[in-house]
Amino acid sequence: MGKVKNISGCVAVANGVRLADVDVICSYPIRPYTGIMSELARMVADGELDAEFVHGEGEHAQLSVVYGASAAGARVFTGSSGVGVTYAFEVYSPISGERLPVQMAIADRTLDPPGDFGSEHTDAECCRDQGWIQGWASTPQEALDNTLIFYRVGEDPRVLLPQFACLDGYFVSHILGPVDIPEPEQVKEFLPPYKNHHVLDPRKPQIIGPQIEPAMGPPLQYQRYQVMKNVFKVLEEACDDFARIFGRRYDPYMEEYYTGDAEVVIFGQGAHMETVKAVVKRLRNLGEKVGAVRLRTFRPFPTEQVKERLSRFKAVGVLDNSSNFGISGGGGVLLSEVRTALYDFGDKVKTVGFVAGLGGEVITHDEFYRMFQKLKEIAKTGKVEKTAYWLPFEL
Repeated sequence: MGKVKNISGCVAVANGVRLADVDVICSYPIRPYTGIMSELARMVADGELDAEFVHGEGEHAQLSVVYGASAAGARVFTGSSGVGVTYAFEVYSPISGERLPVQMAIADRTLDPPGDFGSEHTDAECCRDQGWIQGWASTPQEALDNTLIFYRVGEDPRVLLPQFACLDGYFVSHILGPVDIPEPEQVKEFLPPYKNHHVLDPRKPQIIGPQIEPAMGPPLQYQRYQVMKNVFKVLEEACDDFARIFGRRYDPYMEEYYTGDAEVVIFGQGAHMETVKAVVKRLRNLGEKVGAVRLRTFRPFPTEQVKERLSRFKAVGVLDNSSNFGISGGGGVLLSEVRTALYDFGDKVKTVGFVAGLGGEVITHDEFYRMFQKLKEIAKTGKVEKTAYWLPFEL
């Protein structure tokens, strides 16, 4: 065991990056993720971390810097929030297409509708189809641990894909929590040095990112499709090794809370699911058969695991902390994903969406009580009158 400190999610991520012994970091300030780079800059300045720290002139440049550095064989790190994430959009697909295991921390922020800088998952979910591994932490401890786990999975020769290590802006990035900071020797056992076998080297000239013929694109797309499926096995192995070395076991895909005999559950990801736990515990004390299921891995979406876990409940409420205007079902991305996963079960499992916490609003206990009340009503009647509710306006 390492040292336990009470630190924020931003500082926890920075410690994860330090322990990963990265070679190149590229920053550009935008809140709330800025705290990660501030701490990393301090670590480099104080000699705690030997890395090249580069300031980009914007988020597009940030990603371009780590793109090149990763191609040259470096372990790299960058990050952003909100509109900064979308400003770099052009570079995401080339990085995953080149199979470069870049890691980017995203401390989620809304996309200014306009002038709102609060927390939402919309920024990261906009990038969900770019071929990056993606998952959410719900605590500072998990934010540090995910940093290490994601590097390990992304750099595995069977995968070689970049990663979005997501954490809720403010609710995790700026909230203090007890964090067990591992010893460097433990991390070295879990995360060996990165070895790029196709290093960009002037002594052995090669072209990276050339113009290609249209017929050459589909094989590359298919290759990304195939290696994304490899993530499942590698992730499971990584979580097993993580538990053995650090003593903390994470389910690769989902965390369940009071689900043993539950009839209805709320399914979601990120920090708001910690609030759900408090509500579940209160309702359990009142004799209610309720529970919670927190998604840890969003890309690749664990369809088979979701199908297996959620098919045993009468009603599933899907919490979306993002805005997806005009999406099927009227909820959010998670609702659409869950309904697709459960399609083969027909009406056996009732699903309903809850869009809540937009713009950084706290999702209150009272709102979660209302969600559970709606789920109990659906489980009892077997009727879903409305596929999704926007809170606090419609429920």
